[in-house]
Amino acid sequence: MDSRRRRNMQRKLQQLRSVTNSSAVNKASIIVDATRYIEELKQKVDGLNSELGTAESSISHGELPMVTVETLERGFLINVFSERNCPGMLGAILDAFEELGLDVLDARVSCEDTFQLEAVGGESEEKESIDAQVVKQAVMQAIQNMD
Repeated sequence: MDSRRRRNMQRKLQQLRSVTNSSAVNKASIIVDATRYIEELKQKVDGLNSELGTAESSISHGELPMVTVETLERGFLINVFSERNCPGMLGAILDAFEELGLDVLDARVSCEDTFQLEAVGGESEEKESIDAQVVKQAVMQAIQNMD
C-alpha cells in the first residue's frame, strides 16, 4: 500500500513539474516552482481582467475606442474599434503611424456607423525598434488629441 501511494505521489509531482515547466528534482523545489507559476498566472489574470474592464467601460461610455496591438515578426497588427465614427479618426491614426515610422502594409477600414480599423504596420529601416505598447499608446494619444 505504501509503495503504491509513493508511486502515485511521484507521478503527480512529475505532472506538476511538467505543467509548471519546472526543472526541479526534489519535492520541495517542485512545489515552490508550482507556487510561483500559480502566482504568475494570477497576475496575468488580474492584468487581463483590468484591461478588459477598462476596454468595456470605455466602449460603454462611448469615450475611447478599444485599441489592441500584437507584435508580428516584422511589425504590428493594430486593431481599433469604436462604437461611434469620428471624422478625422483615420487620419489621426495614420499620422501616429507616420510619426512612429510605421509603414502601413495592409489595412481594412470601416467608417459607416462604427469605426473599425485592422492594419498591419511594418517598421521602417531607419527608425529605432519600438514595442507594441508604444504603438498602442501613440494610437490612443492620437485619438484623444482629436477632441
